Amino acid sequence: MTTPPPAAPPRRPRQKTLAGWSSSTTPNVERYMLESDVLRRRQLRAALLFGSSRTWRDRRRIWPGVLVGVILVAVVIAGLAVAGAFRKQQASDDQQKKQQNAPVTAPLTPSSHP
Repeated sequence: MTTPPPAAPPRRPRQKTLAGWSSSTTPNVERYMLESDVLRRRQLRAALLFGSSRTWRDRRRIWPGVLVGVILVAVVIAGLAVAGAFRKQQASDDQQKKQQNAPVTAPLTPSSHP
């Protein structure tokens, strides 16, 4: 007669935690649960805001060009304003010089002396 094999030791039921994992297999279960929840919320928010298109994640190459264009336009406008103010000041200076260089003549009045 053969002897039956020895019985396996009784299995302990697996301990349940937040994620269904025991703390002996994963030491940071709570941290992983929080990270996965943050990731899920971020994905849901992105899906709600941007729909199924993923182009919002791509770096747009148009914005640096727009920024350079706006700066260039601002510099041109400032240059035109300075040039206009310079011309206006020159005209004002020229007018003052003309008034100073003009001979001063006294108005002619009839004299009462014979």
